[in-house]
Amino acid sequence: MPVYDYKCQKCGLVFEKFLRTMAAADSVQCEKCGSAKVKKLITCCAISSGRKSESAGSSPSSHSCGSCSHSHCSTCH
Repeated sequence: MPVYDYKCQKCGLVFEKFLRTMAAADSVQCEKCGSAKVKKLITCCAISSGRKSESAGSSPSSHSCGSCSHSHCSTCH
């Protein structure tokens, strides 16, 4: 099941919601105040391949973290 992060536009609460279908996204309400004025946040996702990481002697700037294709970004570094 996908997990989405939302922010309430009324009270500012950031919360996670498990959604079985995209249709369920229309009925998301704030867990604190009950407001339907919520905004889905863009979040980073990392997927592990199960392979071992590079050796300790390699330069960390020569590869990406796996969550994007860039070697330098604010999420990773």
